[in-house]
Amino acid sequence: MISSSKIKSVDFYRKIPRDLTEASLSGAGLSIIAALSMLFLFGMELNNYLTVTTSTAVIVDKSTDGDFLRIDFNMSFPSLSCEFASIDVSDVLGTNRLNITKTIRKFSIGPDLRPTGSEFHSMPVIHLLKHGEEADDDSVEGSHMVTANNFDSYSHEYPILVVNFYAPWCYWSKRLKPSWEKAAKTMRERYDPEMDGRILLAKVDCTEEVELCRRHHIQAYPSIRIFRKGSDVRDDHGHHDHESYYGDRDTDGLVKAMEELVASIPLEESHKLALDGKHKNTAENVKRPAPKAGGCRIEGYVRVKKVPGNLLISARSGAHSFDTSEMNMSHVISHLSFGRKLSPKVMSDVQRLIPYLGGSHDRLNGRSFINHREVGANVTIEHYLQIVKTEVITRRYSREHSLLEEYEYTAHSSLVQSIDIPAAKFHFELSPMQVVITEEPKSFSHFITNVCAIIGGFFTVAGILDAILHNTMRMMKKVEIGKNF
Repeated sequence: MISSSKIKSVDFYRKIPRDLTEASLSGAGLSIIAALSMLFLFGMELNNYLTVTTSTAVIVDKSTDGDFLRIDFNMSFPSLSCEFASIDVSDVLGTNRLNITKTIRKFSIGPDLRPTGSEFHSMPVIHLLKHGEEADDDSVEGSHMVTANNFDSYSHEYPILVVNFYAPWCYWSKRLKPSWEKAAKTMRERYDPEMDGRILLAKVDCTEEVELCRRHHIQAYPSIRIFRKGSDVRDDHGHHDHESYYGDRDTDGLVKAMEELVASIPLEESHKLALDGKHKNTAENVKRPAPKAGGCRIEGYVRVKKVPGNLLISARSGAHSFDTSEMNMSHVISHLSFGRKLSPKVMSDVQRLIPYLGGSHDRLNGRSFINHREVGANVTIEHYLQIVKTEVITRRYSREHSLLEEYEYTAHSSLVQSIDIPAAKFHFELSPMQVVITEEPKSFSHFITNVCAIIGGFFTVAGILDAILHNTMRMMKKVEIGKNF
């Protein structure tokens, strides 16, 4: 059995009896200085250990989130009607998706950008509209010409007023004219305004009645509107809530739709008309509420391939004409981002590592792009977006890594004149490179080693300084004593 004396023989720290030691004022001062210095350096080392450090590398894009990129947006167009607002996507590989509606929501808005009603639902195009084959016979005039002076009187006099807002130069208005006049004549013969008076077909020349057409937010020709007597009258110059007609434009189709509208109006039994069952719901399938304001807020998302492409927002219709000189694509971008959305908590955690991350994630958010028509008509507003993917690898827990993906972008915008229909274009291009930011955790053993080095180093250095100072003072005392003798 090993005795305690043998164990004591391996003691590295042999003790000197306290009675044999001598305290000095200089030693006390050095001890205090050394202790404060050790405490300060220990704090610095602890702060360095707790501070997150990262390494950044630029590598070839090795995306793990698939071949498609999600684009989220929320934009307001004060002068683009939801009736014709279209969201299109195209890319360099030949993809061309027109009028996307599945993931898009539209709300009519006023000049103050506030919604004027519930969500605007676009009606899917089931078939191509039928147009009459009749020649344009000016001798057939069945509809009444309506102006700003007599519009209110007509709308209050007849239970149903159907108005064709047209432009003489419009191709589709010219195609509609003969069928419209013949249908109006037929309806006038069947439902005489003097004897029956339930319906009247009229027309408005928007090149002459500009203000009247603006009041009813007519942005394309021809636009057929259905006004019902007794509908709520808004404060906006007595403007009626009304519906838009999107059915066939041949004479038979128009007559059937108008008869279905008349069937909903009560009349004495002697004047009721027995409609064929095939006419049932004809009008219901080809009309929907007209926009209550001339602007539109568009929100939603689209998925695009990770190749250079375009997101285009413009007015689109296969059976209407647009006066491009009157179109204004000014817009306010409330939100535009790429990739999956990060929750505020996750974004806050990421910014703990990289404070600047997310600084350009919403570069266009809250910005307004207004065309004051100083450069003329047919102005397209273009945005050029350069997108770079950033991956952040963070050590959330002791044994687990988490990967966060973020898309940053830069944007340059300009106003361009063109001969095409004005639009808001977003040209996007993804960089072939990506930025990888990795959190580098500190080694605890390295921290302990540094702490021991600080304590041991200062203790040793302080001891050396104390010995030098003590020996120097002793020598000075001996010299002083020698001089006295």
